[in-house]
Amino acid sequence: MQQNFQVQGMTCGHCERAVTQAVHSVDPQATVRIDRASGQVEVQSTQPREALARAIAEEGYQVAA
Repeated sequence: MQQNFQVQGMTCGHCERAVTQAVHSVDPQATVRIDRASGQVEVQSTQPREALARAIAEEGYQVAA
C-alpha cells in the first residue's frame, strides 16, 4: 500500500539515506521514493503508517500528520 509523508528537515543525500534506512528498519521490503525539495516521502509498504512515521521521527525528522 502506498503511503505519503510530509517530512521536514531533509537537506542532503545523507538525510535521504537516513529516512530510507529508518523505513527499512520497519519494513526491509519497502520501496521508498524521496523528493527532498518538496519534503515528500512516498513509501510502498504493508506496515502501519504510525510505525513508519515513528521510525522517521526517531531519526530526527519532523513528520506532518
